[in-house]
Amino acid sequence: MVKLRRDTHKAYSESASLRLRAAWLYYNQRMTQKDVAEKLGVGRTTVIRMLDEALKRGEVQIWIDESVGDCVELATRLEKAYGLDEAIVVPSAETAEGTAKGVGLALGQFLTEVIPDDCTIGVGWGRTLTASLASFRPVRRERVKVVSLLGGIVQAHHINPIEYSWRIASQLGAECYLFLAPLIVDSRETKRNLIDKCGLKPLYDLAENMDIAVVSCGDIGPQSTSLSRGFLSPTVLKELVAAGCVCDTMCNFLDAEGRTIDHPIRDQVMSIDLDTVKKANHIVLVSGGAHRAPAIRATIRRVGCNTLITDEGAAAAMLQLVEAQAA
Repeated sequence: MVKLRRDTHKAYSESASLRLRAAWLYYNQRMTQKDVAEKLGVGRTTVIRMLDEALKRGEVQIWIDESVGDCVELATRLEKAYGLDEAIVVPSAETAEGTAKGVGLALGQFLTEVIPDDCTIGVGWGRTLTASLASFRPVRRERVKVVSLLGGIVQAHHINPIEYSWRIASQLGAECYLFLAPLIVDSRETKRNLIDKCGLKPLYDLAENMDIAVVSCGDIGPQSTSLSRGFLSPTVLKELVAAGCVCDTMCNFLDAEGRTIDHPIRDQVMSIDLDTVKKANHIVLVSGGAHRAPAIRATIRRVGCNTLITDEGAAAAMLQLVEAQAA
């Protein structure tokens, strides 16, 4: 397995940091030059000059280098505080959709650079992972397998778990193993029958020996944007919250310490067990938004994390959690 840590952090001057932040907001967040100028507190002519300079320096290519200014400092502090191999921190966006897009673009760039030949990669699904497809431009690899880590839904809209897996596999020229089952079934017995009698066992076997696992996580609560909220009844959601749930990781529900909530729903979810995900040689955790800091920390405590890809808001909030615990 190729070592996935990349020594790409750079030291930027204040002017370079501002220039790259302007480029990120303009090209990746689709803000107007006027809006960028207002957000950064500079004139529109300054923004135009910075964007032109970024192009001349080759800093604007297919994607924007995420290692800018404060993001570098936050990433370094996260690596130390949480024992990560690498943290990638992108500028925060104004909306949840913008955050998912920005973090997803960074994931796509990361996966483009690190997936080697002879690799088994397990992938979850969600808005952030789907957004990674916009910047995923790998060369074709040899003997790569892509494994779906959880089941799907009947009405997928623009987020289709099956499509994400096969598009990743297609661009790599890889074999694809789809988790062809509903995300939530009616009983433990149905779950066991689907695994043992309906062709899912090979997928579970492959997941036992993953080189890379790419997972996301969401928060749970009244204001949550976690996708699983749409699949749970209000009663089940209320019961999970009452039991101390703060996190949904691949529809596995965790408390603040990363412990699985003892609730019947755990035996109805069709996903690879987190104990199996934990065995992967390299775990990539992808999630953004300050409100998701407890969920990200819970996931790290449950399965570990080698590479964390997040945004400034979540990074700062995660560091505050560490400081509060130490106080």
